[in-house]
Amino acid sequence: MKNSIFFKNIRYLVTCDDDDNLFENINMYIENGEIKYIGNEFKSANEIIDATDMVMYPGLINTHHHLYQIFSRNIPQVQNMELFPWLKYLYEIWKNINSDVIMYSSLCGMGELLKTGCTTCFDHHYVFPKNQNNLIESQFEAAKMIGIRMYASRGSMSLSVKDGGLPPDTVVQTVEEILKDSDRLVKKFHDKSRFSMRQVAIAPCSPFSVSQTLMIESAKLARKLGVRLHTHLAETKDEENFTVEKFNMRPLEYMESLGWLGSDVWFAHGIHFNDNELKLLASTGTGIAHCPISNMKLSSGIAKIPKMLKLNVPVGLGVDGSASNDGSNMLEEMRVAFLLHRLNSSKNAPTGYDILKIATRGSAKVLGRNDIGKLSVGMAGDLFMIKLNRLELIGADLDPKSLLSTVGFKGNVDYTIVNGKVVVKDGILVNIDEEKIYNESHVVAKKFIRGF
Repeated sequence: MKNSIFFKNIRYLVTCDDDDNLFENINMYIENGEIKYIGNEFKSANEIIDATDMVMYPGLINTHHHLYQIFSRNIPQVQNMELFPWLKYLYEIWKNINSDVIMYSSLCGMGELLKTGCTTCFDHHYVFPKNQNNLIESQFEAAKMIGIRMYASRGSMSLSVKDGGLPPDTVVQTVEEILKDSDRLVKKFHDKSRFSMRQVAIAPCSPFSVSQTLMIESAKLARKLGVRLHTHLAETKDEENFTVEKFNMRPLEYMESLGWLGSDVWFAHGIHFNDNELKLLASTGTGIAHCPISNMKLSSGIAKIPKMLKLNVPVGLGVDGSASNDGSNMLEEMRVAFLLHRLNSSKNAPTGYDILKIATRGSAKVLGRNDIGKLSVGMAGDLFMIKLNRLELIGADLDPKSLLSTVGFKGNVDYTIVNGKVVVKDGILVNIDEEKIYNESHVVAKKFIRGF
């Protein structure tokens, strides 16, 4: 049976397509999750939405997150720490993760993402306490329940404190365990088909928490299975000092030596690259997930996004972990990104519309997807809409393409559509009872922080 939806009288349709089209007073028809028509004709459908006075955007795409961290945000003891001491403190909490924590933190984080216009979530989960074997399964279950397009990763850590790493012994695994489970999860969940709702990447945590052997073997396995590779890189000077002292190489040179460059690889953060390294990223098609709020909160630095864009380095946007951001709001991430680079780079900074394109088609490219990130016929029916006829947006429609970055939007969006299905209506999640999930999550979160 056809699942169809028709949007009539869309005030502005910001496509983010290759021609940067902006349509006014237009209609759109989606059938079985695919955009079939954009124009002035009327199409009959199962559901008709009057989009008069609304602006429509492609669904935002989050390229880096740690959903599990939602239950450990706003902890006073870590608010003024930088990455390494911050991690050491929080690992003592995170070692208590179980499938309930993953399920409810995922529902909360995905819910906030959907309510702020994000339709695809990539999550980098790398904390696997002993005897906790269903964590990624819980994420996919939560994603299916709430209706978001999910891209999970089988992260990993193999170096504990005794091996010169940062995490405690209870959350590291052997190379063999990690590779075996990575293979299992890819074969179980990774769907390569167009408009796929679930995919898997292989994602060792970072140069300072995994061995060279794990990085090399993970790359071999990912390429054998045809999936993407992800890790943190060049986030802090501490990390740079670590790789220089231990391997006599800067972080990117170290990654190159392990086979970790290419169009199937993307790094989270990518702050401390020099000009030659940026050129290497560009020539190899290696992507970057830009996480400005986390980078600011942890005093990590400012990624050279203007230079990356000029060199055509693939760049997407990410909120990073909720404990290093304290939120899962892609709309906020966009405005902060715009303002940060305006402050730091003046006229060379990305425009407001450039930031939107980073968060949509740029993020899609980083994730290796050519079916999401823009609104045109043949693309996925992933989008969100905001009513313009509200006091806080008066006068803001002079440039709908830049509105979200220059003016910003502080509330919940009016509609979010994923795969042609309404998942947020009037700012409220459609598929779950928010009050019930909040109450259940509150109990799990408090128990988690107390260490069970």
